[in-house]
Amino acid sequence: MKIDEISTPAYVCEEQKLVKNLEILRGVGERSGAKILCALKGFAFSFAMPYVDRYLWGATCSGLHEAKFAAEFIKNGEIHTYSPAFKEDDLDEILKISNHVVFNSAAQWQKYRAKALAAGASCGLRLNPQTSFAPKDAYNPCGSFSRLGMSLEALQRAILQDGEFLRGISGLHFHALCEESAQSLERVLEVFEAKFGKYFRALKWLNFGGGHHITRAGYDVELLIDLIKKFREKYEVEIYLEPGEAVGWECGYLVASVLDIVENGAKIAILDASSEAHMPDTVLMPYRPTVRGESESGKFSYRFGGNTCLAGDVAGLESGQPEYKFDAPLNIGDRVIFEDQIHYTIVKNTTFNGIKLPDLVLADERGEVLMIKKFGYDEYARRN
Repeated sequence: MKIDEISTPAYVCEEQKLVKNLEILRGVGERSGAKILCALKGFAFSFAMPYVDRYLWGATCSGLHEAKFAAEFIKNGEIHTYSPAFKEDDLDEILKISNHVVFNSAAQWQKYRAKALAAGASCGLRLNPQTSFAPKDAYNPCGSFSRLGMSLEALQRAILQDGEFLRGISGLHFHALCEESAQSLERVLEVFEAKFGKYFRALKWLNFGGGHHITRAGYDVELLIDLIKKFREKYEVEIYLEPGEAVGWECGYLVASVLDIVENGAKIAILDASSEAHMPDTVLMPYRPTVRGESESGKFSYRFGGNTCLAGDVAGLESGQPEYKFDAPLNIGDRVIFEDQIHYTIVKNTTFNGIKLPDLVLADERGEVLMIKKFGYDEYARRN
């Protein structure tokens, strides 16, 4: 099957571009000595996971179901699991699956320490350096009133109350970036080291978290490698990074079909894909998704509305840029391709309004479909 023969809506991952991203990430790992994991919270695409297993050092998970998903595919690497709070029943299974388990608070670590150490997991604490870089508060893990990670004050208080609080801790983790540069990481590391550095020499590993835009054009890979080497050599620890978006960056798209075109002050193309249900990050961030073939000087202007009853289900509406221009008019039946819609889409999409989940497609550089997974009514019925 050729890619233009698939039914819509569908997320299409382009194999060649995925492999290019993974090669960049693997190169960083090999040159720096770091272990780079795929963060499933940002990129969990089943057809891509064998490639992740081949090129990277494992996966990092946010709870039991992601850990179970990782266990299906990660055969050659490590599985790390962190959650803001573990349920006891979930943790029993997580400990059987995970190589590393990271705890978010003093109470969680003290509650589960004996069980985790008995299971043989390498245990860590998530810290909050209270310095971070993110495009918006909703994506800032170290913003005001964050529930994610222990501040220096919280860690010091725990050690004061329990002299053996750090017994059994093998590593420390922080996550302070979102779509950020190596320069941003450098600034966070300065604060992280100044606040927590006195604890590093007793550790086996440090985890620099995610949000590293390593595969984006212009990212300073050399600076990243230097930063990693510095910490590895100075403290004699293993370094982990866990990007998600960087794995899926610009390696896939969401393809939709025009079902109808209506006019009400503007021409509105109604699609079988939805911003609300299928591109939720474009609404939350918000940002305007790029459409293939659009033209700044185009004479034909359209808005793209989803096939749901939500009035605001219009691409680019939240960002204030809902108009798309083209050199030629659109027609019913035409396909519309939203670029770079693989990361933070599949993992967050919904069946709101009973709308169909997009199929998942892996395609090669010739446009041949390598694998396809279809969705239908069952996904809606099982969750309602």
